[in-house]
This record gives sequence, C-alpha cells and structure tokens, in this order.
Amino acid sequence: MPTVAFDWISTLRGPDRMPGFIATREHRRFVEFATAVRRQRTIGLCFGPAGVGKTWSAGRYAQWHRLESFLLEWGPRDPSDARIHALAARSRTVFYTPAVGAGLKQMKEDLNFLAVRMGFCISAGLALKDPSVDAMCVTPIELLIVDEADRLNVTALEYLRDLYDRAPIGLILIGMPGIEKRLARYAQLYSRVGFAHEYQPLQGQELTFVLCRHWKKLGLALDVDDFTDDRAIAAVARITGGNFRLLQRLFNQIERILAINEMTTITEDVVET
Repeated sequence: MPTVAFDWISTLRGPDRMPGFIATREHRRFVEFATAVRRQRTIGLCFGPAGVGKTWSAGRYAQWHRLESFLLEWGPRDPSDARIHALAARSRTVFYTPAVGAGLKQMKEDLNFLAVRMGFCISAGLALKDPSVDAMCVTPIELLIVDEADRLNVTALEYLRDLYDRAPIGLILIGMPGIEKRLARYAQLYSRVGFAHEYQPLQGQELTFVLCRHWKKLGLALDVDDFTDDRAIAAVARITGGNFRLLQRLFNQIERILAINEMTTITEDVVET
C-alpha cells in the first residue's frame, strides 16, 4: 500500500488539478522531446520558470490525469476498465513527483508502487490489443518522468542513474532553470543526458490565442483590432510575462471583478485592478 506521503502527493500534485488545458506550441515541443527520450532510451532534462506549463505538459503526455486515480484506487474492476488498460499500454509512461524532504527509501517505495501497478495495466492493455503477445516478456514501462527534480539530493539522483542503467527505459528530469548546471557537476549522470528542453513562456500570437480562450470562457469575444481589448492584452502580457499559471490566477480575479462591478468588458483598468 502507498505511504501517507505518497497519498499527499497524489492529492495535491496531480497535473490535471487546473482545468482548461491548452495544447500550445511549447507543449507540442515537449511532446517531441519526450518521444525522442522514450524512443532512444536516454536521459532528458526539461527546465523552465515556475508556472510555464512543464508539469501540465508532462502529465498530459503520460495521460496521468486519467491514469493516476485508477492506479491509486486499486480494487475490483469492471469491463469498462479495458479503456484504461489500453490507455496505459499507449502511454507506457510513469509520472512521479517526489515529496519535499522525502528520503531515498520513500522514493524507492513510491516508484516501486507505481511500477508494479502501471506494469500490470500496461500488460493487460497489450494483451487486449494482441492476445498472441506474451505481455510478460515485454518491458512494460518505457519512460519515467520525475517532476520537481530540484528536490532530489545526490543519493536520489544516483539511484535514478542506477535505475536507468539497469532498466531499458528513458528518464526525464524536470526542474527550474539552473538544474542543468547543477547536474553538470555529476559527471556519471550528466554524461548520459541525450536531450535538453527549455520550456518558454507564452508570447506573441500564441499568447493572444490563449487569451482568446480565456475571454471566451468568460462569455466575451476578444477583438485584437479593438483599442480597449488591445490595451487589456498589453496589460495582461506585462503583468504575467506569458506565465501560464499567472494567467490562470489573473483571470480568476478578473472574473470576480467583472461580477462584482456588473461589467461585460475586460479593460486595462480591470486587469490592473
């Protein structure tokens, strides 16, 4: 059974806790990066400022927003679970977030817990696709994604390197800018890094596209040729810097301000407020 620490992770750190996922260009670049790491069984580094969408992209790639609760709530199953097994067989990816201050023992237990249950689901999914395939002879998990890798100490990093060496899987470490410089001090791990991906904030036309979605969610239409909307866009871009998480929080406040003041237009003053 999972430990208390792992239950807290699954409760608070699920990558689908924020609604309204948008497949941006940075997300598509992450998918290409993760697919290359998985295919070539190498180690990849993904880094970028907090809130730009790294966790969202990784969780979506692993389909963790649909698989996580299924893996944790283990028990009697019904025929409809075949869809989840098929999804696991397509994903072949484990997404893991270490707890703050968790030691090596905790991480080993968590990863083993996920590997066993995910492996069972993948094997079941492969058997559904082709009954003639002996799923037990197939390496079920092809990619391990570790979010918040900045939390890992030297011992934990060394364990992941050893795990990577022993198992034919790809490994992605996600962290803040500077993690690539920190890992460069560990030659045995860094020499195995095959790809690095820097996750960028939203900007330009892509930022405008995302803002159109936010306007629409509030029942409004964004017109880039309208002076009021143009000034509001400029204010949002200046305040958030294209940060996905800040955009989400800002529009939660904008919605509240519009409702309180019975307004139907997002203006620069509303954004500033």
